Amino acid sequence: MKDVVEKLIELKKSISTMESCTGGGVANAITNIPGASEILRFSAVTYSNEYKIKMGVSADTIDKYSVYSMEVAKEMSKSISDFAHSDIGVGVTGKMGVLDPANPYGDDNTIYVSIYLKDDDTYHTFKMNTKYEERKDNKELIIERIKTELLSILN
Repeated sequence: MKDVVEKLIELKKSISTMESCTGGGVANAITNIPGASEILRFSAVTYSNEYKIKMGVSADTIDKYSVYSMEVAKEMSKSISDFAHSDIGVGVTGKMGVLDPANPYGDDNTIYVSIYLKDDDTYHTFKMNTKYEERKDNKELIIERIKTELLSILN
């Protein structure tokens, strides 16, 4: 994330994250870089629907599309940007092959990511599939893809 942090500092832009399946891994990768305090406004790990809703995701959206959907990822990214007054919001949700009794719907091993840009009120979205047996390896794969997308957006 070194290049992302340096570019955000150069552009005088801030970022916030609302993460579910990555468990704060994006924020962790950012805070591993010196200078991160200049650009990271806030991060929330919202594993439960209850806390996604408390952070601004619509219960109706979760009910209509499932918590594992691009619609929810988009609301996560915008809600965290609004909450933290940051220029960029990142929302991550999805399943890594584990049964979730509270949310039985949604594709297994599919991750939904939304990067919200406040300046022009736009979303950059992608979905990807996990491919490793270990959660840690899948998290690293997702974080690497988010880093690549952020660099593409910022350059």
